[in-house]
Amino acid sequence: MTQASSQRAVYWGTGRRKTAVARVRLVPGTGKIIINDRPGDQYLQYQEALLASVKGPLEILGLENSYDILVRAHGGGVHGQADAIKLGVARALCEVDLANRGPLKVEGYLKRDPRAVERKKYGLRKARKAPQYSKR
Repeated sequence: MTQASSQRAVYWGTGRRKTAVARVRLVPGTGKIIINDRPGDQYLQYQEALLASVKGPLEILGLENSYDILVRAHGGGVHGQADAIKLGVARALCEVDLANRGPLKVEGYLKRDPRAVERKKYGLRKARKAPQYSKR
Protein backbone atom coordinates (compact mmCIF):
# COMPACT_ATOMS: atom_id res chain seq x y z
CA MET A 1 0.00 0.00 0.00
CA THR A 2 1.41 3.39 -0.95
CA GLN A 3 1.67 6.46 1.27
CA ALA A 4 -1.10 8.32 -0.62
CA SER A 5 -3.60 5.47 -0.38
CA SER A 6 -2.98 4.96 3.35
CA GLN A 7 -3.86 8.62 4.06
CA ARG A 8 -7.21 8.23 2.31
CA ALA A 9 -8.15 5.16 4.35
CA VAL A 10 -11.73 4.95 5.60
CA TYR A 11 -12.66 2.62 8.44
CA TRP A 12 -16.21 1.40 9.08
CA GLY A 13 -17.95 0.18 12.22
CA THR A 14 -21.58 -0.62 13.01
CA GLY A 15 -23.05 -0.11 16.45
CA ARG A 16 -26.46 -1.04 17.86
CA ARG A 17 -28.28 -0.24 21.11
CA LYS A 18 -31.97 -0.86 21.91
CA THR A 19 -33.56 -0.03 18.53
CA ALA A 20 -30.86 2.42 17.39
CA VAL A 21 -28.39 1.57 14.64
CA ALA A 22 -25.35 3.69 13.76
CA ARG A 23 -23.07 3.21 10.77
CA VAL A 24 -19.81 4.92 11.68
CA ARG A 25 -17.07 6.00 9.29
CA LEU A 26 -13.64 7.03 10.62
CA VAL A 27 -11.67 9.26 8.26
CA PRO A 28 -8.24 10.73 9.05
CA GLY A 29 -8.89 14.34 10.04
CA THR A 30 -9.04 16.80 12.90
CA GLY A 31 -11.53 15.21 15.32
CA LYS A 32 -14.86 16.68 14.20
CA ILE A 33 -18.07 14.69 14.59
CA ILE A 34 -20.84 14.78 11.96
CA ILE A 35 -24.07 12.85 12.70
CA ASN A 36 -26.75 12.72 9.98
CA ASP A 37 -25.19 15.75 8.23
CA ARG A 38 -25.30 17.88 11.42
CA PRO A 39 -22.52 18.79 13.86
CA GLY A 40 -22.24 16.20 16.63
CA ASP A 41 -22.83 18.58 19.54
CA GLN A 42 -25.96 19.98 17.89
CA TYR A 43 -27.33 16.50 17.06
CA LEU A 44 -26.70 15.27 20.62
CA GLN A 45 -28.53 18.36 21.94
CA TYR A 46 -25.39 19.85 23.51
CA GLN A 47 -25.31 17.14 26.20
CA GLU A 48 -21.70 16.91 27.32
CA ALA A 49 -22.10 13.38 28.72
CA LEU A 50 -23.30 12.01 25.38
CA LEU A 51 -20.55 13.80 23.47
CA ALA A 52 -17.92 12.48 25.91
CA SER A 53 -19.38 8.98 25.54
CA VAL A 54 -19.08 9.14 21.73
CA LYS A 55 -15.47 10.38 21.97
CA GLY A 56 -14.56 7.85 24.68
CA PRO A 57 -12.96 5.15 22.51
CA LEU A 58 -10.76 7.73 20.75
CA GLU A 59 -9.68 9.31 24.04
CA ILE A 60 -8.67 5.94 25.50
CA LEU A 61 -6.23 5.50 22.60
CA GLY A 62 -5.18 9.19 22.47
CA LEU A 63 -6.53 9.65 18.93
CA GLU A 64 -9.23 12.30 19.58
CA ASN A 65 -7.67 14.75 17.07
CA SER A 66 -6.60 12.14 14.50
CA TYR A 67 -9.92 11.03 13.01
CA ASP A 68 -13.18 12.62 11.91
CA ILE A 69 -16.31 10.65 12.85
CA LEU A 70 -19.03 10.55 10.18
CA VAL A 71 -22.23 8.81 11.26
CA ARG A 72 -25.57 7.70 9.82
CA ALA A 73 -27.84 6.92 12.77
CA HIS A 74 -31.49 5.94 12.88
CA GLY A 75 -33.98 4.39 15.27
CA GLY A 76 -34.35 4.85 19.00
CA GLY A 77 -33.64 8.09 20.83
CA VAL A 78 -30.64 10.31 21.37
CA HIS A 79 -29.17 8.22 24.23
CA GLY A 80 -29.55 4.93 22.37
CA GLN A 81 -28.00 6.44 19.25
CA ALA A 82 -25.08 7.86 21.25
CA ASP A 83 -24.35 4.41 22.69
CA ALA A 84 -24.65 2.86 19.22
CA ILE A 85 -22.18 5.43 17.86
CA LYS A 86 -19.77 4.66 20.71
CA LEU A 87 -19.79 0.95 19.83
CA GLY A 88 -19.41 1.74 16.11
CA VAL A 89 -16.39 3.99 16.77
CA ALA A 90 -14.77 1.29 18.90
CA ARG A 91 -15.29 -1.34 16.20
CA ALA A 92 -13.90 0.98 13.52
CA LEU A 93 -10.82 1.61 15.69
CA CYS A 94 -10.25 -2.15 15.85
CA GLU A 95 -10.23 -2.10 12.05
CA VAL A 96 -7.61 0.70 12.07
CA ASP A 97 -5.15 -1.37 14.10
CA LEU A 98 -5.69 -4.73 15.77
CA ALA A 99 -3.55 -3.56 18.73
CA ASN A 100 -6.37 -1.13 19.64
CA ARG A 101 -8.62 -4.05 20.53
CA GLY A 102 -6.97 -4.81 23.90
CA PRO A 103 -7.38 -1.39 25.57
CA LEU A 104 -10.91 -0.96 24.18
CA LYS A 105 -11.97 -4.38 25.41
CA VAL A 106 -10.59 -3.76 28.91
CA GLU A 107 -12.58 -0.50 29.13
CA GLY A 108 -15.76 -2.28 27.93
CA TYR A 109 -16.21 -0.36 24.68
CA LEU A 110 -16.54 -3.48 22.52
CA LYS A 111 -19.44 -5.02 24.47
CA ARG A 112 -22.89 -4.53 22.98
CA ASP A 113 -25.52 -3.72 25.61
CA PRO A 114 -28.20 -6.40 25.00
CA ARG A 115 -30.99 -4.73 27.00
CA ALA A 116 -34.09 -3.87 24.99
CA VAL A 117 -37.75 -3.18 25.71
CA GLU A 118 -39.70 -6.26 26.80
CA ARG A 119 -42.73 -7.07 24.68
CA LYS A 120 -46.27 -6.57 25.95
CA LYS A 121 -48.12 -9.76 26.90
CA TYR A 122 -51.82 -10.34 26.32
CA GLY A 123 -54.02 -9.92 29.37
CA LEU A 124 -51.61 -7.38 30.83
CA ARG A 125 -51.50 -3.59 30.54
CA LYS A 126 -47.76 -3.45 29.85
CA ALA A 127 -45.03 -6.10 29.75
CA ARG A 128 -45.62 -7.03 33.41
CA LYS A 129 -48.24 -4.67 34.82
CA ALA A 130 -51.48 -6.57 35.47
CA PRO A 131 -54.96 -5.02 35.71
CA GLN A 132 -56.08 -4.09 39.21
CA TYR A 133 -57.23 -7.12 41.20
CA SER A 134 -60.61 -6.95 42.91
CA LYS A 135 -61.57 -9.71 45.32
CA ARG A 136 -65.30 -8.82 45.34
